Amino acid sequence: MWNTVTFSRGLYGKPRNDAFTEELLKRLSLWDKRKTIMMHLSGGMKRRVMIAKALSHEPAILFLDEPTAGVDVELRRDMWELVRKLRADGTTIILTTHYIEEAEEMADRVGVISKGELIAVDEKMALMAKMGRKTLDIMLTEPLAAIPAELSDWTLHLEDEGHALCYEFDSHAERTGIASLMRRLGELGIAYKDLSTHQSSLEDIFVELVHRPPPEGAGAA
Repeated sequence: MWNTVTFSRGLYGKPRNDAFTEELLKRLSLWDKRKTIMMHLSGGMKRRVMIAKALSHEPAILFLDEPTAGVDVELRRDMWELVRKLRADGTTIILTTHYIEEAEEMADRVGVISKGELIAVDEKMALMAKMGRKTLDIMLTEPLAAIPAELSDWTLHLEDEGHALCYEFDSHAERTGIASLMRRLGELGIAYKDLSTHQSSLEDIFVELVHRPPPEGAGAA
């Protein structure tokens, strides 16, 4: 297997560099198998060798097409760590993945493809700031069977069998509506014991984008 990786490096005109190859194999947990011939490796180990071959010549631009699809958790973790190091070293990486958490973890810039069409592309943080929304979770002292009509001015829904009242709001708006909602709850005698907020994830944004109806007139001849 060592020869396979060093041969791949040579195909790209790179001089032999045993120190680099050793570090690469160790990062991919292949060092102990360096003397094993390919046909005796497991499927997961063969996948690791394929990745090592792709990285053997220290490419400036690296295309990774679903590199962690169908692999074990350990290899996925190793791949994430390796990609982060390559990115820090200045390598440009084009990564396709169906794992949204993978894109959120590693990507600087994200493109979303739906039905063969690129429907969004932006810096990851800009995309999350632009499309992401926050949710205020209000843990109620007593559960509600339904949302009172007096709260219809706010976009609310119940969770946890009525124990949690959830309010989705735009954190970039001049007025979020939180203060007025809390006042209204007090006026209605609806007590709560805890508050928390959470930001929508990249996966939430992805789902919203791919299920968003097309603009009016799209697809018309």
